[in-house]
Amino acid sequence: MQKQKEIVTTKAPAAIGPYSQAVEIGDLVFVSGQIPFDPVSGKLEHADIKGQARQSLENVKAIVEAAGLTLANVVKVNVSLTDMGAFADVNAIYAEYFTGEIKPARAVVQVAALPRQVLIEIEAIAHR
Repeated sequence: MQKQKEIVTTKAPAAIGPYSQAVEIGDLVFVSGQIPFDPVSGKLEHADIKGQARQSLENVKAIVEAAGLTLANVVKVNVSLTDMGAFADVNAIYAEYFTGEIKPARAVVQVAALPRQVLIEIEAIAHR
């Protein structure tokens, strides 16, 4: 059985429940869903979807980097939105972060609600 390793960074918000920011096992790093809270202030700094998408992606990026990887190592992304009408705005911000020749596989779903009434949550899987 492979040993799990917890990935933790102060450059992303601390977990707000009984879970890890990320867990590494073998060559995979599983990043928990990141909501758009600023890691310094601990608060939601952006009311609009573009700002929230950018902050969520910055949080994912910080955790991936804490594992010694980059966003180029991300192979799968799940995005949850409270309003699918925001898809185009989120997609534009997302494209700024994933610029490699091969983009991660991705799913985008609309959900009824997210923690702390945010508009977006993003989770990822990265590979070494």
